[in-house]
Amino acid sequence: MPPAAREHLLTNATADRYLRTVTDGAARVAARIAGTDRPFTGITPEHLALEVATADLDRPLGDAAAALDELNDVYLRDAVYFHHPRYLAHLNCPVVIPALLGETVLSAVNSSLDTWDQSAGGTLIEQRLIDWTARRAGLGPLADGVFTSGGSQSNLQALLLAREEALAASGPPRAETLPRLRVLTSAAGHFSVQKSAKLLGLAPDAVVTVEVDADRRMRPAALDRAFERCRRDGLTVMAVVATAGTTDFGSIDPLPEIARRCAAAGVWLHVDAAYGCGLLASRTRRHLLDGIERADSVTVDYHKSFFQPVSSSALLVRDGRALRHATYHADYLNPERTVAERIPNQVNKSLQTTRRFDALKLWMTLRVMGADAIGELFDEVVDRAAAAWSLLSEDPRFEVVTRSQLSTVVFRYLPTGPGRAYADEANLHARAALAASGDAVVAGTTVDGRHFLKFTLLNPETTIDDIAAVVELVAEHADRYVERAIGPMPACTAS
Repeated sequence: MPPAAREHLLTNATADRYLRTVTDGAARVAARIAGTDRPFTGITPEHLALEVATADLDRPLGDAAAALDELNDVYLRDAVYFHHPRYLAHLNCPVVIPALLGETVLSAVNSSLDTWDQSAGGTLIEQRLIDWTARRAGLGPLADGVFTSGGSQSNLQALLLAREEALAASGPPRAETLPRLRVLTSAAGHFSVQKSAKLLGLAPDAVVTVEVDADRRMRPAALDRAFERCRRDGLTVMAVVATAGTTDFGSIDPLPEIARRCAAAGVWLHVDAAYGCGLLASRTRRHLLDGIERADSVTVDYHKSFFQPVSSSALLVRDGRALRHATYHADYLNPERTVAERIPNQVNKSLQTTRRFDALKLWMTLRVMGADAIGELFDEVVDRAAAAWSLLSEDPRFEVVTRSQLSTVVFRYLPTGPGRAYADEANLHARAALAASGDAVVAGTTVDGRHFLKFTLLNPETTIDDIAAVVELVAEHADRYVERAIGPMPACTAS
């Protein structure tokens, strides 16, 4: 007979059941990961959707073991496994075990990080980690921040603060100023800047993209021109968004030059370091973030380059007083009197109310491994990307865009002779064929209107031999596509 409903609750009476159930689940995941020989099965959405649709959610299976059996078929068997060394696609990292221990603890205790009376020590741990990260970034003694769900939310909140600061500084009424606000950002920056502008009620053309150089870094001279155009047109630049680690190219904008221009213009500088924040822990590459200490706000994604499970991110601000723009007081939750009583309610800084204790994962990671170990792992993937760039740039079958400052490599296969006309289609096919085979997963993007492939390296276990093997698979799939299109290709060997 299945247990009664309340027997499923985690209480002092069911702690043993909780331990057995979670241990069984962890054992199954461990076995699956230990036996995974490729990053993906290649299953199609249509096929998997049919399997998921067969689960009758109105008829429970009755016990966790049966549910885990079913979960194997609808999820675990066909999941995309980021820990596999030939997963080379997106900014998804393998995760460190101390963080998974933290995940286990935080899920069971289920603290909500909005108010002190729901989280107590969790509030203090999160604040300590914010202070630690801000200190690593060099933001100064007034710095503050809050954990977020990810880089997009951090960028949204940063631009909210910038908008409110710009409106407060303007003379005309808010309704007149809002349509004239502009955000300047790199042409290689993240799409969340545009999305944030829309959510913040800015004009459809509020985001102005700034030209980048051959290395996909914002050109300071182009930023000067954008400032001048806005001034000439009677527009107000409310923020400049610089990027420390673009998603496609791993490029880092020239932060000192940009910071100098923002300071001279009195404009909010936000640095999106969602990807590049791992450099904060590097003992050899920290200098690549020089200038970040002059930012007014910074986005960091620990779940990218600190090897944390999703989600684990934060927004930092150089002057904590700016966070007041996200503060609202509710009598039932965080009444104003709690400010005078110095009760630390994190909801006063956050766009969210109920919020997971995701900071615990990073806390456990630092307490078990330490920051230097995280930096070493991140340095490894950056080194591996450099080796992959060399491998591809020396191979006449491939075109490589630029050498990343972080761990991405953007490239494409170039057929010879008449096959060159099919380069876009051949690369699109190679990516899809790789995923369908499950042998490897790579990403794709467009550069100057052409289709390219992308390696995003975040797994220290990925070797140059893994990369070389995937390169050969790309060439084979692309060649087969071209041969079907125009006939056999002339031989071309790597130098």
